[in-house]
Amino acid sequence: MNPRFEQLQNRTRRHFLRDAGQFSLGAIAMQALAQGSAPSASDNPLDPRPAPNVPKVKRVIYLHMSGGPPHLDLFDYKPELVKRDGQDAPDQFVKGKTFAFTNGTPKLMGTPRTFTQHGDAGIWMSDAIPNFHGIANEMCVIKSMYTDQFNHAPAELLLYTGSPRQGRPSMGSWVTYGLGSENSNLPGFVVLISSGVQPSGGQSCWGTGFIPSVFQGVQCRSKGDPVLYVGDPPGMDRGLRRKTLDALRDLNQEQASELGHPETATRIAQYELAFRMQASVPEVMDISRESKATLEAYGAVPGDSSFANNCLLGRRLLEQGVRFVHLFDWGWDFHGTNGNEDIRGGLTEKMKRTDKPVAALIRDLKQRGLLEDTLIVWGGEFGRTPFREGRTSGSAILGRDHFPDAFTIFLAGGGVKGGFTYGETDELGFSVTADKVHIHDLQATILHLLGLDHERLTYRFQGRDFRLTDVHGEVIKKILT
Repeated sequence: MNPRFEQLQNRTRRHFLRDAGQFSLGAIAMQALAQGSAPSASDNPLDPRPAPNVPKVKRVIYLHMSGGPPHLDLFDYKPELVKRDGQDAPDQFVKGKTFAFTNGTPKLMGTPRTFTQHGDAGIWMSDAIPNFHGIANEMCVIKSMYTDQFNHAPAELLLYTGSPRQGRPSMGSWVTYGLGSENSNLPGFVVLISSGVQPSGGQSCWGTGFIPSVFQGVQCRSKGDPVLYVGDPPGMDRGLRRKTLDALRDLNQEQASELGHPETATRIAQYELAFRMQASVPEVMDISRESKATLEAYGAVPGDSSFANNCLLGRRLLEQGVRFVHLFDWGWDFHGTNGNEDIRGGLTEKMKRTDKPVAALIRDLKQRGLLEDTLIVWGGEFGRTPFREGRTSGSAILGRDHFPDAFTIFLAGGGVKGGFTYGETDELGFSVTADKVHIHDLQATILHLLGLDHERLTYRFQGRDFRLTDVHGEVIKKILT
């Protein structure tokens, strides 16, 4: 009997359901991408691909302050709010609105911080961010951001996947899917976490959703083994590992030729990348190779697990061709429930650990000639209210509630105007009054700077084309050079 016929004859419903994915349009799209888009003859889905449009940047480092920085105490100066500190919030601003921990009529809270202007354009910044003062001419500050979500996890998922629910590909995964990786020995998308806690959105913030998992972010650590489970087990040397992978590759290629499933190509690519990473990752993650002056500029200490170390590691990864680096730093949820969340001393201490390495990163990239084709993004998933948070309104500690209607981020680097402020909010900071920027607009702009069209970078799944910006988004043209 024909072996192939016998195999088909013995198939069960479970076999059919397992293999049905090979006939999906998503699988066909992935095969077309692997076979038709890559410039090389390799079947590696991470091979670099040219951007469809002329890119202004080659790489992105996204610095996420998980929890929502208090923008009114950092960038968006409101003298009128200071004058009206302690008054009831105007009814027209709060009526019918939902806040995380505030009910009734809240009390307005002007910033206790001191604001001054910096750079050629006179960008307003508070005394909480002294190191940012010196890089004002590199910063493109957007004061008119808004989002649809007021809780952390949905807001982070919307920001990084385009949807407040799990299951969609992350921004870094979309970028790697569209452009591949410039270094075959390192992942195209790397994630670093500081302050000991993952973002509220979890690993979905760097996951691949329904696109092949080869494009997901690889989480690295600045302390201990850089990547978990990449090292060889006891008793296996590099030569034996190579023989093992060769055998696995042959088996996987046989399955790929028979079934054509895109995840088989993913499996091959991931095994091979892990093997190469065993040699390349420890070297690039070793910041002790940096000069004493560089370590001091960042405030980095070899062996520590810190935001400062991660900023320096981010520069080293970008330098080695990593396409998208995502840094998550926990501890920006300034409700005022404890001293660490007070917008006076608590914010001062938090910024001491963060604004210095960010400023050093921007200066370092510029000095090395990398800033002109690198995009830096700094911000959170939403902002903080212009009034005191309800739970702590009677406390001596000053804190603010979650606020999706208006907040501030900044960009720096290639393709965006330096020393530039975009957008405005009203005199009390409740709403955007000029140049509104939705989360989807930011996503569209980041993709545009990389040479990708957010409306055409799609993946077909369950009968429709999905994209990072869903069915929304406009490039913020006024901030571009």
